[in-house]
Amino acid sequence: MKTTLDPAPRSYAPHVYLVDRSQRGRSCAPEQQDFEDVRNWLLHEATGFNSVMLMFEEFMWRCQAAGLGIDRASLHIGTLHPRVIGFSWLWNSQDGFCDEIAADAGAIKHATFTRNPLFKVMAEGQTIKVDLESAEGAGSAPLMGELADQGYTVYVAWPLSSAGAMHNAMTLASTRPGGFAPQSRDRIRALIDVFALHVERHILHRIARNVADTYLGPIAGQRVLDGEIRRGDGEAIEAVVFISDMRGFTQLADRLSGPEVTAILNAYFDRVSAAVLGHGGDILKFMGDGLLAVFDEKSLGVSAAADAALGASKVALAAIDALNEAPPDGLPDPALWHPVRIGIGLHRGEVFFGNVGGEERLDFTVIGRAVNETSRVESLCKPLGRELLMTELVRASLSEDLVTDLNAMGEHALRGVGKPVAIFAA
Repeated sequence: MKTTLDPAPRSYAPHVYLVDRSQRGRSCAPEQQDFEDVRNWLLHEATGFNSVMLMFEEFMWRCQAAGLGIDRASLHIGTLHPRVIGFSWLWNSQDGFCDEIAADAGAIKHATFTRNPLFKVMAEGQTIKVDLESAEGAGSAPLMGELADQGYTVYVAWPLSSAGAMHNAMTLASTRPGGFAPQSRDRIRALIDVFALHVERHILHRIARNVADTYLGPIAGQRVLDGEIRRGDGEAIEAVVFISDMRGFTQLADRLSGPEVTAILNAYFDRVSAAVLGHGGDILKFMGDGLLAVFDEKSLGVSAAADAALGASKVALAAIDALNEAPPDGLPDPALWHPVRIGIGLHRGEVFFGNVGGEERLDFTVIGRAVNETSRVESLCKPLGRELLMTELVRASLSEDLVTDLNAMGEHALRGVGKPVAIFAA
């Protein structure tokens, strides 16, 4: 949803966002197919697809090439995600597009969904068939009227599974006079029964990826899913380490309730994490009121990693200033916490990026001397009266135009470091 696209010439309801589109058209499938061809494709080649969108698109074009009369189709699944309740894929032969869309929590309560026959399928597990050639069918819901105007004659929707509070679902529509031919109906259902097995496989993979991304971050999450699950798995990387910390958190926790403290922490983490992720960083851990992230020099480049870390820091601090200037609804009385103050420390060095912990309970994180030294740099923010500090190693890696705005803060002793370290403020 962070990379939503312009859906034109299509349009989507509120709370629904286009995240990907394929327009390969008929070229993605053979010109001629029969029922057995499509079935064999589902049993063999379709197992190699990693993309639901591309698999669904080719399946629909193959069904049309087989003369099954499907001119429009959609697939709807629920998911586990902190911001998204479900994904859908919409294909039709008229414009040739296959879209992947995401729906946030507001979609399930919006009239465009609750008045759609699909609602009864997903919420109650019903199977729906609407005769769009009749005035009653065309007038049964706004979407049915739109489909009838576009020349569709029948709309069918049914649940694919009953897992979770909401059913997954699929819809089909045809422009054939009289709807789907009798001889096609059993064949369509037989094909979709096989297709549904692929959908279940992709749902499980997508949920696993969402959970891994949410709790580990996209880079660490992918590595865990790729098999790095043994203690000690990982690698040494060169990175710019980013640590932020909230000032006065202990006192805040003493005078506010748990939910109130959580609300303030989430507001702070929302802004800092958005800045880090938006600049290509990877968040490894939320530590009480602290955040640990890295900007990998291998993937970003040495100078680009330093530039990104500094850019993320400045955006994060600006976002915290905006939070203080206009606290959003849902936070406690500002008199009890205002303003939020944070410190950010940046340092550069080698860290171990991988699994540490007990034999049966691991954490995928970064450890090493550079992490410890970054924490000690950040702890200087308060005594030096600065919000953002970095070491000479970071300053030396920055692009020339970014160095001119830095202020030398002198050399400071860091616990565990043999000699004083030059510190700079931005």
